[in-house]
Amino acid sequence: MTDTSDGARSVGRRTVLVATGTTAAALAVGAAVSTEAPAAAAAPDLQPAAAAAVCTLTEEQTEGPYYLDGALVRTNITEGKSGITLKLALTVVNSACTVIPNALVEVWHADSLGEYSGYVGANGHSEADDGTFLRGGVLTNSSGVANITTIYPGWYRGRCIHIHVKVHTGVTLTSNGSFTGGTTVHTGQLFINETITTAVAKVSPYSANTVTRTTLAQDSVYDDAGASSGLMTVTGSTTAGYTGTLTLGVSS
Repeated sequence: MTDTSDGARSVGRRTVLVATGTTAAALAVGAAVSTEAPAAAAAPDLQPAAAAAVCTLTEEQTEGPYYLDGALVRTNITEGKSGITLKLALTVVNSACTVIPNALVEVWHADSLGEYSGYVGANGHSEADDGTFLRGGVLTNSSGVANITTIYPGWYRGRCIHIHVKVHTGVTLTSNGSFTGGTTVHTGQLFINETITTAVAKVSPYSANTVTRTTLAQDSVYDDAGASSGLMTVTGSTTAGYTGTLTLGVSS
């Protein structure tokens, strides 16, 4: 599996002026920090701190070739896939640094063997494919936070580990558990510090993925710009699982 569409650096960069003076110290809440220290499993409803301090819009990235319409609206997208638990808490804010409730945050990514649902086999592994595993979205709560439970992603040829994300506003939930309509206000990718990925790659089931892994530094999409490019703050361990948080500044 080679994500050729992801070869472009990005589809457009959106930025606004960053707060200055005493507010600058508060911008640290948007910086990405990663640890490998053991931690207890995260609470199911994570609340990242001080979203309003982030006044830079998150960089847009290509959606890549593995997007599928009709994602299910659900808080848990694992569908029994093996892997280390990863709990995402993604806060959505607009250019005025105001949180956006009822925005649909949609994510999709590869499993531990680097296979996407709907495209299984493209990374050289044979497994059941229902077209929906590790895909889905959830509405942000009153604090602008979308909480999604998934597994730590695997990797495939030519790309570092990443999670695709779209943010939609004004959607209508459908009777079949999906959504329709609305406006897509952000398309991007989420990234994880290489130190954590190195530890994850050594344990099962990730160690069964023998495809050569591309690092963040080697990746054609991630540009080493930290949280503004989607680098999450990730804490936890390979045994207890991880939590990943990020504030997504979107144009709405």
